[in-house]
Amino acid sequence: MPRVLIIAYGNPLRSDDGVAWRAAEALRQKFSPAEIEIHCLHQLAPELAETVSRFPCVIFVDAASSRDTGNPGEIRVEELSGKDPADSGSPFFHALSPLTIIRLAERLYGAKPRTFSVTVTGQNFDHGEALSPAVAAALPDLVARIQALVRDCDAAS
Repeated sequence: MPRVLIIAYGNPLRSDDGVAWRAAEALRQKFSPAEIEIHCLHQLAPELAETVSRFPCVIFVDAASSRDTGNPGEIRVEELSGKDPADSGSPFFHALSPLTIIRLAERLYGAKPRTFSVTVTGQNFDHGEALSPAVAAALPDLVARIQALVRDCDAAS
């Protein structure tokens, strides 16, 4: 069974919001299914907690809004722990945060995976399948940084 779960989420029909799916496609070419498991989703839902609970390492990949995180194409890698400031704790969200999914996996299944959030700041979230130039240029580095995390997770186990 693979030791690393990659959850790429976003909408591939909303330009830069599909960058995680593009990264997932590239990662499928670099790793075998025995090494990693990849899920491409439109959003995070509570049901994902059971899947997450089966892995010692989980990497969430998503596009981020430039108003929240910086310049288009900027990549952020963060190990998740503590309070998620974007999580207000309300049960009435349309979609959940990665940390909320991890908390559910811990509460329901006793799981405590090492967890990372990898985001790339988007520029264009309009309808379309093309990435903006800044995000397209960042895609190879995004994939390389996720590859490094996978290797780090494997080395830690």
